[in-house]
Amino acid sequence: MSDPTSRTATTNPDYDLPGNDLDPKNATADQRKAIPLIVRVYGALCALDGVVALPLMGAYFGIMVYRLVLGQESVLIGSNLTLTVTMTAIGSVLAFVASVALIIFGWTLMKSYRRDAGRWAYALIVMTVAQILIDVMLQGIGVHLIRPMIQLGILTALSATIDPTLRQERELQRRLRDLEDREAAAEGMLGRDLTGEGYIKLNFFNLFWVFMVCCVLGLIIEIIFHMVWVDPGVYQDRAGLLFGPFSPIYGFGAVLLTVALNRFYKRGFVLIFLVSALIGGVFEAAVGWWMQTSFGAIAWAYSYELLPGIPDPMAILFAGRTSTPFMLMWGTLGLFWIKVCLPRLLKLINLIPWKMRYSLTTVVAALMLVNGVMTLQALDCWFCRVSGIQPSSPVEEFYAEHFDNDYMANRFQTMTIHPDTSSRVDSPKPAA
Repeated sequence: MSDPTSRTATTNPDYDLPGNDLDPKNATADQRKAIPLIVRVYGALCALDGVVALPLMGAYFGIMVYRLVLGQESVLIGSNLTLTVTMTAIGSVLAFVASVALIIFGWTLMKSYRRDAGRWAYALIVMTVAQILIDVMLQGIGVHLIRPMIQLGILTALSATIDPTLRQERELQRRLRDLEDREAAAEGMLGRDLTGEGYIKLNFFNLFWVFMVCCVLGLIIEIIFHMVWVDPGVYQDRAGLLFGPFSPIYGFGAVLLTVALNRFYKRGFVLIFLVSALIGGVFEAAVGWWMQTSFGAIAWAYSYELLPGIPDPMAILFAGRTSTPFMLMWGTLGLFWIKVCLPRLLKLINLIPWKMRYSLTTVVAALMLVNGVMTLQALDCWFCRVSGIQPSSPVEEFYAEHFDNDYMANRFQTMTIHPDTSSRVDSPKPAA
């Protein structure tokens, strides 16, 4: 049988343009090359994984329904029945969809459909990240995450290499961006959105340093707010990571606000304020919910009343994880951020010497990644110890020795662990 991609290539006229005549339907010579045997073997394993997983999930669903009907839900889930069942159901549906996607992805690899394989790799990356987050919410951090993390690494590598034309396009785009950055630096416009649609160019370099600076600024603002308003004269450490003066919720919040408001920097104050309040409040509530369901960690809980006798609708809606006053504060911060701080921050970022821009960013990003991973592991071990689960691995023993309960309580002074409010299957069962 003839290859349909080669047949398409021969029927299209030649416009004397490079590669595939800029026609995505016309496969280039590189795209028509067979995928290496080891990658096709991996594709076969992916397809086999998906085929085997589907009936196993069917059997799992059947057992779960059977035990629930018999009233044996305590065998299956933790103390928070509704939340755990909900997250388990979401994870199961996601696993089913991912299994189907794995079958299709494996088939495209075996048939050397490079462009289709690249697209399915991107889809599976998103699904794998979502599965990892749900696994953490149900089982914490442990060896069960090794497989999806390895799969995520392989998918990321394949998405970047499987289609040669996409790889070449990315390389050309990188060189073009480098040239544009040098020209912009000469004109005093480095980091700006040269299209005029937004204020700042939304690339990794700019957004990463927005995150870093706001992690520190946010921590300073929160400490001052606590010392002046919440508990006058009393210092409280409000750090959100295991090491360093960082509060990542403000870093990620600033990145979200920058991405969302970048095109609004010329708009009116009212619109920017409302969008900032909505994004900041929802983000704060989402982070609080994920931390509580994953680790039983409660770092903030707002009053359900605006004033005595007057209910706070936002606090009621989001179960105390955000409130109307703090959404108004997010709105004010977003307005101040996009109108005043962002232009000055861009000038600060551009002080990084040109030759150090990417090497320094890579090193700091790697250190922050290690800091974040160790923080999550320390929280997970803290959750287990409070739940009465003794350390059973070298990693858990390391955290129990160096980051015990007293250390964690002193480091995260606003945080308490309540295992019975999590969605974890290893949370302690309530007394009868």
